[in-house]
Amino acid sequence: MRVDGVLLGHQARRVALASLAAVSLGVAVAAPARAQQGPAQAPAQAQVLPDFTELVDRVGPAVVNIRTLERARAGNGRGTPEMDESLEEFFRRFGIPMPGRPDPRRGPPGNGGSGDEPQQRGVGSGFILSADGYVMTNAHVVEGADEVIVTLTDKRELKARIVGADTRTDVAVVKIDATGLPFVRIGDVGRLRVGEWVVAIGSPFGLDNTVTAGIVSAKQRDTGDYLPFIQTDVAINPGNSGGPLLNMRGEVVGINSQIYSRSGGFMGISFAIPIDEAMRVADQLRTNGRVVRGRIGVQIAPVTKEVAESIGLGKPVGALVQNVEAGSPADKAGIEAGDIITKVDGRTVERSGELPRVIGNTKPGTRTTLQVFRRGGYRDLAVTVAEIEPEKPRRAAQAESAPRATSATPIGLSVSDLSDAQRRDLKVRGGVRVENADGAAARAGLREGDVILAMDNVEITSARQFSALVDKADRSKPISVLVRRGEQSNFLIIRPGASAR
Repeated sequence: MRVDGVLLGHQARRVALASLAAVSLGVAVAAPARAQQGPAQAPAQAQVLPDFTELVDRVGPAVVNIRTLERARAGNGRGTPEMDESLEEFFRRFGIPMPGRPDPRRGPPGNGGSGDEPQQRGVGSGFILSADGYVMTNAHVVEGADEVIVTLTDKRELKARIVGADTRTDVAVVKIDATGLPFVRIGDVGRLRVGEWVVAIGSPFGLDNTVTAGIVSAKQRDTGDYLPFIQTDVAINPGNSGGPLLNMRGEVVGINSQIYSRSGGFMGISFAIPIDEAMRVADQLRTNGRVVRGRIGVQIAPVTKEVAESIGLGKPVGALVQNVEAGSPADKAGIEAGDIITKVDGRTVERSGELPRVIGNTKPGTRTTLQVFRRGGYRDLAVTVAEIEPEKPRRAAQAESAPRATSATPIGLSVSDLSDAQRRDLKVRGGVRVENADGAAARAGLREGDVILAMDNVEITSARQFSALVDKADRSKPISVLVRRGEQSNFLIIRPGASAR
């Protein structure tokens, strides 16, 4: 064999071929050891791909298939979902019942004319938490099911009862009547690192105990109100939902829950619920059958860099309060729309999505100190956390004929004073109503009917005062205004010197 013009002997040829193969795979290969070194001194720098076989052998028996059944109901309007022909062929080849369609292996539905024979509704995954039969899965896997069937790796099929399900976090716990079951070990999410190998075991498309692997792509992905997700590139497909995400020690670090997809299939981005968050929910479900969360009664939004700079906050941290529910703990504590909640009991709120999680995990009845940024300064407010409840329908403020406009400003705004009745309806102390917006104000997003509550951290009390503030403002700098629209408040940035594009 000739490599780079050098003729190699038989032994050297084998080393060269191994080296070339390793280079093509991106694997480092050490030079051949000297004869006197002996076989005990293997090259430490040699790298191999991970072997998942022992992990799967150990954990696989604790992963289950979950099949949900639904009784056919007359007039429910449920039709057969459309499915790609190639996907239908896939199901037919493997003898898997297609989602939303009766399983031909179980005979025709409605046998005997009863019309209430259970039909397969969906397929998911789960994993056994304890030897006595508690199983964790996703809430959306069991939602709306009339029956839940858990299939173990030894092919036993057991009916399960739903202990509890929490749709806010998409976590559910079901119970099967069995003992001596294999169960998983729970891992430490805090030790999980981006780039680390992880493994998923589940039932994609009903194919039991399918193993896929990849790496952790990111942590703390804010895609939900109450959960920061683990992002991976592990192949996850319909049916994987509720299955475990495992580290290389065989410990569960997450529940596979969501994928990002434009086609409905895997596209390289998957999301898992961190197991520490899921276990907190599961413990409450097992104890109480439901999850108790704290609430303070505010609607929030992110703080942008632009807003933070314009109001003197410096950097974009915290949660902007858009609305305060009347009579809520936040209202009683004196929190106002336009406040930015920056700390809870001394802990900084880096992103707005952290606030619902921190408050939600606080036991109702707890007295908590919130630090808020308001009109250029910080203040501490004590709030007693209440228990979360279903959202109440919002009552729209009654329409009222607006008073005559009393002031026009050079930034494109015509404003008027609010009547006492309007202040009562809006539950505000001051503010002015926008009668017309054009120019810089219109470009900033202001429109007729908006109520301006503050400008550059100064509370607005009247149209005359607002006009005076605008006259004194530096037109070369952005002007921040706190605007109430409907039931929400937000900051808008007016740039007097900017021209329309």
